[in-house]
Parts: sequence; structure tokens; C-alpha cells
Amino acid sequence: MLISDISENRLKKGNLKKEEIISLLNAEKNDINRLMSLANSKRENNFITYSKNIFIPLTEICRNSCGYCTFKKESNDPEAIILKNKKDIIDELKFSEQYDCKEALFTFGEQADEKEIVKSALMEKGFSSMVEYHYDICQTTLDQTDLLPHTNAGVLSYEDMKTLKEVNVSMGMMLENSSPRLRLMEAHKNSPGKDPNLRIKTIADAGKLKIPFTTGILIGIGETKEEIADSLLTIKNLHDKYGHIQEIIIQNFRSKPGIPMENNPEPSILDMIRTVSVAKLLFSDVSIQVPPNLNHETNQIFLLCGADDWGGISPVSKDYVNPEAPWPEIEYMDNLTRDTGLDLKERLAIYDKYINNDFLNEDILNKTIKLKNKLE
Repeated sequence: MLISDISENRLKKGNLKKEEIISLLNAEKNDINRLMSLANSKRENNFITYSKNIFIPLTEICRNSCGYCTFKKESNDPEAIILKNKKDIIDELKFSEQYDCKEALFTFGEQADEKEIVKSALMEKGFSSMVEYHYDICQTTLDQTDLLPHTNAGVLSYEDMKTLKEVNVSMGMMLENSSPRLRLMEAHKNSPGKDPNLRIKTIADAGKLKIPFTTGILIGIGETKEEIADSLLTIKNLHDKYGHIQEIIIQNFRSKPGIPMENNPEPSILDMIRTVSVAKLLFSDVSIQVPPNLNHETNQIFLLCGADDWGGISPVSKDYVNPEAPWPEIEYMDNLTRDTGLDLKERLAIYDKYINNDFLNEDILNKTIKLKNKLE
């Protein structure tokens, strides 16, 4: 099937059938140019956004052992963050304010408190769970700094998400892929939390709770084009139902020394172009993000595919998920963006259309509006 065989109306509205998506994900030659052009034409404005953040992992202990991961540390690793001290966290947050950071990105390994070493560390501090400790950290962040908390902690229960909603402006978790087949492969075979049913439920629960949410897919981990199509449609169905997904990340697998998937091939630039373009066609009201630190040489190409967000860029902390890939300087990203005829614009950890009392409680809403006014 060629792109010309697909209804112009469906292409413009993003109302694509699965077989059409698969066809676009396999586009060749002139169809790729047409695909990029169509995706880029869906841009609502000339702004490419980013969030200035500080990235703080509360613990690097995790129940999952993904084949591509360098975030997780073992309990006996002397350099592992078992449970980060609250005073150190607040000191780092206040330091980040000197660089005008506005987002406090908090992560912790999924179900880390299942491990005895984390349980003991929590008990020593007077807490019974990671969520309880993290709630306290987020509340203190709101009370003592101008930063807005955004949490990415993997699969969480409905009740835990309801609790964290009270002290977070937004939350996130990558779907990665909706296919259960990948649970049998190197990427996810040792990762119970990568069961797609669990992750889909978490995203749906966020929708039920009206939590502005970031999700996305990871390509290059052994999936098929059909599974990419299924994953994008799964996210689309969730967003169509709840309207809470504010951005979708298209993240490419990068090989790293020492990981189980070290010798696996990375996705090609054409695979990234096709996937980013298709995502833009499907989600005209959701930002499409490509991590800039994973694509230094090709970032501008994705702007021509309709990508409109660089995600979080930190002037003070590394990317703990991809520590080998330093953040680009904001000035560099500004020049790179302007070179394509677009303008770089700072945003908050929550997109403007969610800054209302349907999605935020009164305290966080007032704080968010105050911070937004500083940006304008």
C-alpha cells in the first residue's frame, strides 16, 4: 500500500487503520518524503518546547532487569543509591533554582521497596513504603521550592497514583510496547513490571484520576512494525477515552557496553523518521518528543517529521537512565532549532491545556499559574 492509497481525509485527521499505519511504518523512497511533509504540516505553531529540570532518582534499586537498562543497580553495588537522603534532595533542588529549573523530575526503581535493603532504609527514616516517602519529598518540594514535581516510577497501583496526584503536577511512564511477546525476549524477559497489561492499566488509571501524563514507545528492542502500530493505537485509544496524555516520547534503543543487548542493532534513522511521522499524524493534539541526548546528529530531522518537544533538559543533573548521553546545552538546542526555522520555547512539566482545576488541586494550580506567569 502506498501513501497515495490512503484517504486524504484520514491522513489529515489521523484516523488511520492498523494496516495503513503498518504501511506507513514501511514507507520507502518518495513516500517517506510525503510522510514527513504531511506530519510536519500538522504542526500547530512554530515552537519547539522543552522543560528545564533537575533529575533526581530516589533509589536505583528496581524489580525489573531490562536487557537495555543501565539505570538499575544491584543492592551490593557500593555506588548504588539505595535511598536518597531528603536533606540532600532539597539541597539539590534549591541549587537547581539558581539555574532557573522549574521541574523536579523524580524517579525510583519500580517496586523498589520489595527489596529488603530499601525496606530497611525506609523504616530507618520512619516510612513504610516508597510512595509514602516520595509523597513527603514532593510535599516538601512544593513547600520549600518553586519547582513542580513530576514523577516517573513505573507501574503503580490506582491508590498510589491517587496519593501522588495530590503532590505532582504531572506523571509519566513509558508503555514501551503493548506486545506480550516481548516478555519472552532479552529486553523484558526478566522484568515483571514490563507486562503490557500492567502498564496499560497504569496509564488508564492516570486517565481516570485526571493526571496529565507522559508516555511513549521504545523502538529497536525486537518489536515488529505491527507491534509498533498496536502500541501507538493502544496509546491513542487511552487518550481518546480519557484525554490526559500530554506528550508521547518516541525513544530509540541505544546500545551500551555491558548491557545484555549490547550487540543488538539500533533502529535505523529511517525507522525513527517513519515512527515519529506516524505518531504526529495519529496525535495531532499531543506533543511528540524525541530525546535530544540520544540523537545528537539527527535531531533536526525529527523536527521535519513534526516533532515539537525536546522533553526535559537539565543544566544541573545527568540523565540517569542514559548516563552515557549528556544533555545538550540549551543554547545549542536553541541554535539547532532556529536553524530549521523554528523557535525554542521553555514550558513547564504540565502543558497549558491541563492547567485547570479539572486536573490540579487548588494549591498546585495556584503554584503552577504563578510559575507560568514567570515564563511569559
